[in-house]
Amino acid sequence: MKPPPGIELPLLGDLIICRQVVEQEAQEQQKPLEAHWAHMVVHGSLHLLGYDHIEDEEAEEMESLETEIMLALGYEDPYIAEKE
Repeated sequence: MKPPPGIELPLLGDLIICRQVVEQEAQEQQKPLEAHWAHMVVHGSLHLLGYDHIEDEEAEEMESLETEIMLALGYEDPYIAEKE
């Protein structure tokens, strides 16, 4: 299969995000839906780049990057409720 013009191989992978889960989590966590979608895309993209959050140290690094990226995109810190 050939990729679309302008897309080079190899790709990092796929992101599969369940709309219903994102909507439910956004509601439960009282977050704007758009912001939660953005967070899930950022989170998944970091996984594709090799980041993980199994160990505490890894989680801190990944969450720090997620926060930095989300703020750069104009969203709030996705972990702000956990820090309060």
